[in-house]
Amino acid sequence: QVQLVESGGGSVQAGGSLRLSCAVSGYRVASSCMIWSRQAPGKEREAVAGIFPNGDIAGYADSVKGRFTISSDNAKNTLSLQMTSLQIEDTAMYYCAAYPGYACYSEPWWKSNKYPYWGQGTQVTVSS
Repeated sequence: QVQLVESGGGSVQAGGSLRLSCAVSGYRVASSCMIWSRQAPGKEREAVAGIFPNGDIAGYADSVKGRFTISSDNAKNTLSLQMTSLQIEDTAMYYCAAYPGYACYSEPWWKSNKYPYWGQGTQVTVSS
């Protein structure tokens, strides 16, 4: 059974940092495309960072480039998102998602609807 569980969310002041984690079970992170995605109230879900099975970075959304860093730990079978210089606009529910198997290369990393497995999300709130 595939399961993704996010953690690390919370409340932080603008300019602060948070580190999100996604614990994965049921398949190997090392053989999956994975993303971090977020959804703010009243807005569409947005993929913010992606990583390939070999650990190479797939990409970042322009809105987070230079501030967020995605990484995976094959030994722990986890995905992480280091977020720095947080802005009020970063307030959202953050989700990790996975596309097991190397067929994930066939479509752009930011196409959220290609990922069949999603976690329940962790809330990030940034205040002034």
